[in-house]
Amino acid sequence: MLQQTTVQTVGAYYVKFLKAWPTVRDLADAQLDDVLTAWAGLGYYARARNLHRTAKIVAGDFGGRFPDTAEALRKLPGIGGYTSGAIAAIAFDRREAAIDANAERVLARVFAVKAPMPKAKERLRELGQALVPQKRAGDFAQALMDLGSSICTPKRPACARCPWSGDCEARQLGIQEELPVKAARIARPLKRGVAFVARDAAGAVLLAKRPVKGLLGGMMQPPLGPWSAEFPSKKEAMLQAPFRAGWKKRAGVVRHGFTHFELEIEVYAAECEAISPPVNGAGQWVRDPSTVALPTVMKKILRHAGADDAPLLRQARSARRR
Repeated sequence: MLQQTTVQTVGAYYVKFLKAWPTVRDLADAQLDDVLTAWAGLGYYARARNLHRTAKIVAGDFGGRFPDTAEALRKLPGIGGYTSGAIAAIAFDRREAAIDANAERVLARVFAVKAPMPKAKERLRELGQALVPQKRAGDFAQALMDLGSSICTPKRPACARCPWSGDCEARQLGIQEELPVKAARIARPLKRGVAFVARDAAGAVLLAKRPVKGLLGGMMQPPLGPWSAEFPSKKEAMLQAPFRAGWKKRAGVVRHGFTHFELEIEVYAAECEAISPPVNGAGQWVRDPSTVALPTVMKKILRHAGADDAPLLRQARSARRR
């Protein structure tokens, strides 16, 4: 959960997740839809799918016990060099380096590694591995990461408080804040499209599941049109709609940033007098969107359409009928 996500954001999710699935066997037995729903809002949903797959492998092939070497751990879905090193060192006291972004920053400065990222990653991993002590590898791993997060910070590092300041080559050269050298930023392309938010008379919202493989795999969404460089015209958008209805375009657009591109979505909304069957059986009517695996961008779309308040709408309509 902490990969690409802050501790402040993760805390509540972590507690809820462990309460739902306290052991690896519990997680292995869980439905992927339930896991994705619990993960909704954390982003990078491949992490949740890989975690679920890994739980199944550990429970089925390893008798519920994780492999205790970095090499074996790297064979599990979603576990790469950093994660395998961290688990091996911290959980099993293996002499392995755990090189996250904080540790990379410390090492780049201590050894004045001037090669730009990500090219420098392998060199930094080698330098970190050479420093791991024979004993208490887990303590060393955590100390190195904590040093980077609390003292050797990206801006204005507290060099006077650093136990390595005397040996830090970057500080001696006066370039500590210039390292590690970041790769030149590549402009992210902009994609545009339309979303169709339909509600029935009771406030249920039409949602469909995305393909398991690919972006936001296995998550739920309102029907979407294809994404391209430009928004479709009203006529083109109506051809993309899931069925004929009184679709009305909401003012403004929904904006969301992904790792490799920016997205802008125009939202068309419609209310149906009665529940209509989803076209070709693709999709389902959901009375409470908060109970399904909705990624943040899809929550934004429902909010823009005023469809994230389905339970409140049902209560209001029920009260009027009474």
